[in-house]
Amino acid sequence: MMGHSHAVSGAMLYAVSAPFLPPLLLGTHLRPADILMGTLLCAGAALLPDLDHHDGTIANFLGPVSKMLCRFVAWASGGHRHATHSLLFVALMGGGTWAGVTYLGRGFTLGMTFFLLAMGLKALNAHVPGHGHHTWITVMGLAALGTVVLDQFLTDAPGWLPYAVALGTLAHLMGDCLTKMGAPLLWPHKNRYEIVLIKRTGNKVETNVLVPIMSFVTFAMLGFSFLAPAGLVN
Repeated sequence: MMGHSHAVSGAMLYAVSAPFLPPLLLGTHLRPADILMGTLLCAGAALLPDLDHHDGTIANFLGPVSKMLCRFVAWASGGHRHATHSLLFVALMGGGTWAGVTYLGRGFTLGMTFFLLAMGLKALNAHVPGHGHHTWITVMGLAALGTVVLDQFLTDAPGWLPYAVALGTLAHLMGDCLTKMGAPLLWPHKNRYEIVLIKRTGNKVETNVLVPIMSFVTFAMLGFSFLAPAGLVN
């Protein structure tokens, strides 16, 4: 799947699940503001597995820094669609975020917010056109501005952030399982799992059917979260 498709899928899964699963998994109801913030950050988290691809959509979202990061992750994980496209990686991202939020506090939370916003902005092409330095500088500036805004609403240790990161990472794997290459969900076992609905990245099924449907569901569920009875989402 293309980067923007992954981002939209992450946003949709969070928006759909946030009013219902966190009360079961986390023992807490999320505020509408938490659901909106989580939806934005989950969209960025849906790009995390592609940190193993130095020429992928997000390779340059932080300029030379992200380029080096992607090269390192590709080397450490065995290349594109290996370790980072597994359920183990989902667990590591979710668990690592929980540890950071719990033990490192607000500094980690804001840093992760900036990182995920930057990836989401890059994937959704919310920047000036092109691929030069003006592109990633714009992404960094918008991500920094977004982090400042969200800082007004974030708690020091938002319990929903690890959930958003893990869910976004899982959304990416689910999307790649719809393609011909599949994903090695049980890595280090090399078997790849696939149900091919997208025979070619960026084809009409993906761009004209799946993305519009996922976008509609996302906005519909966000509307539901803000308009539903307070007892359900607060």
